[in-house]
Parts: sequence; structure tokens; C-alpha cells
Amino acid sequence: MKLDPVLTRAARLARRRKYGEAIDSLLPEVVRYHDSFRYHYIMGVCCLHLGDFSGAFDYLKRARDIKMRDPSVLLGLAALFLRRGQTDRALDLYLEVQDLDRNNSMARRALNIIRKYGGEDLSDWVDSGKLPRLYPPLPRAAPSWNRMVFPLAGILAAVIITGGIFARSRVSTANRSQRNGLELSVLEREERNSPVETGGSYRYILTGKQVLDTYAGGRKLFAEGRDEAAKVALNRILESNASEPVKNKARLLLSYTELPGFDTLKDRYSYQEVKADPPLYRDCYVIWRGMAANVKQLDQGVLLDFLVGYDTRTTLLGTVPVRFEVSVAVDPERPLEILGRVIPVVSAGEESLRLEGIAVHQASSLGSGRQP
Repeated sequence: MKLDPVLTRAARLARRRKYGEAIDSLLPEVVRYHDSFRYHYIMGVCCLHLGDFSGAFDYLKRARDIKMRDPSVLLGLAALFLRRGQTDRALDLYLEVQDLDRNNSMARRALNIIRKYGGEDLSDWVDSGKLPRLYPPLPRAAPSWNRMVFPLAGILAAVIITGGIFARSRVSTANRSQRNGLELSVLEREERNSPVETGGSYRYILTGKQVLDTYAGGRKLFAEGRDEAAKVALNRILESNASEPVKNKARLLLSYTELPGFDTLKDRYSYQEVKADPPLYRDCYVIWRGMAANVKQLDQGVLLDFLVGYDTRTTLLGTVPVRFEVSVAVDPERPLEILGRVIPVVSAGEESLRLEGIAVHQASSLGSGRQP
């Protein structure tokens, strides 16, 4: 893994309790590290220790957007909710950490404190200055060069010894690593020469160059394993005036995309993005947070109304029908996140969407006799 000197220095400053210096070193880099989990985690923890709770919340929330199920981020947000007196939300997050890591000592400690103290007693405990005991771990600093040089020397020697083997197998390995469907989806000369249809009504009107560029972009994203982003590009082709042969190649490539999981979904689209143009996101997998309502257990599966964004219990972005084809346990009293496939719907001339539920993630309850 390539070491980042900026983030490494900031992490070392944080571990030496020089939180202000760490923040000062990172603030000018906010644009550069817009999508960096480590950047936002370091900033969030430093703000937390300095008492900048608003800043800590913003940075940790962004870190969670990037890596949704990281236990350390959940611990930081939970501590902030405890400070605000939002014990229910803190409890949800601590339970979520336990679901991810049964042996997490910080989550276990926090749950014991919540059970021991209740209401005003818990507020008094927080006000007493003991909350930092529940802060997440400080960011790890990468080892210094003098600690790495000898192990690296050994690795280098191994690489030199086996270099010939890797060189000989380089071509065959590259061929094996190419994703199925790429070779079959190459446009023939005739398809490249006539990429658009004339006449007709289409959602998107593209020039011949735009069709070819969009299709090439979709193939590149597919080759990189970014299936959802590839689908958006290929759906644009399917909804456009692209020629039928080009559309057929797009359909072929779409058939090779794979089902992601909570931890493997690379490109994530918000409810607002999908709602604005559902056909563009047809069959894309999304992960949204919210609450469940009107849960109906069927002989085969579950139906529910998904209140998107309402996991905060303050903002409702929209309501989306969700159907799971298998039985899943859903507690309507707790926030949840759903991995689902977008299905555009047209009713009475109005476009909307529903989700085919694939998986649900929800913190389990404390259970009988375990409430704080």
C-alpha cells in the first residue's frame, strides 16, 4: 500500500495529542481528499478531542458516507449522540457495532454505561467529563521507514528471485483477469459507422460521437468493476436514439454485471439522484438508509414502505415500496439500510420507482431484560 505522507503525518500528530496541528495540516487539503475515508476520520477524531463537536459530526458523517459500516466511525457518531442526549440513536449505533464486531470492547462498555445510567443520570455522567472514555480509537500512523526497511529488503529479495516467474506469466494472467463480456461487447466496424437511428421519439438525443463515447465509457467502467456506474452509461444508450445493434451490445454487457454486497458496492447513488430520473438507474443497486413502515410478511417474502432518509427521524426524503422475495426480519422501530435494485415505475403518467430488496442491515435489539 502506498503511504500518504500528508495523512501519515496528521495521524502521528493526532496520536501525540497534537490535535490542532493535525487539523491545521489537513485543512488545506480538503478538496484533494474529498473522497478519502482516512482524511475525514482523522479530522473527525481530532475535532472530537478538541471539543469541536459540530465539526466532528460533519467529518465523521462524511466518513460514514464513504465507508458505511466502519465500527470506529459508528463509535464516534454514537458518542456525539450521547452528548446530545439522543440515547436511542446512540444505542442503535452501538448495537450496530456489536453486529459487526461481537468483541468490540468500546461498544460493550458503552452499552453497560447506558444500562447502568438512565435519563438524567446518563446526562450527568456525560456532563461529568467522562464521555472521552467512549471516543473511538485514534487513527493509526503508518510505520516509519527505518521500521520498514528490513522487512522490505526481504520482500524485495523474494520479488527478485520470483521475478522471472511473474514475467513469464504476465500475459496469461492479464488475459485471465479480463472480465467476461468485454470481448463480446466490442463494436464492429459497421456498428461504429452507424451508431444512431434517425427518427422516432427518445428520452435522450445523442450525436453519433456521444453514443460511441458513452458506450466506450460504460465498457471502461465495467472493466474496472464499477458495475453500477457502467449501468448508468449503458442505460443512457438504451434510452437514446442509439442504433439497435449498439443497444444490443449494451444489453449484452449488462447481462454480465454482478450482484454487489453492502461492502462491495462501489458507486452509490442517492435517492434524490435516482428519483430525478429513474430509467437512467434501471437495475442499479443502491444502499439507502431509513425506516420501515407497513411491514407485511407474505408466504414468500416481505412487503414494506421504505421511509428513505427518516433514520434521523427528522427528514423524510421520500417513500419507496420495497419487496423482498425471501423472508427477512425487519423491526419498524429501528433505523435500517436496504440494499436493493431500482425498478422504474410509471403510473398515471407519473414516473416513480420501487426497490427489489436484496438484503437488509439493521442493528438487533437489546432483547428482553437488557434495556438500560
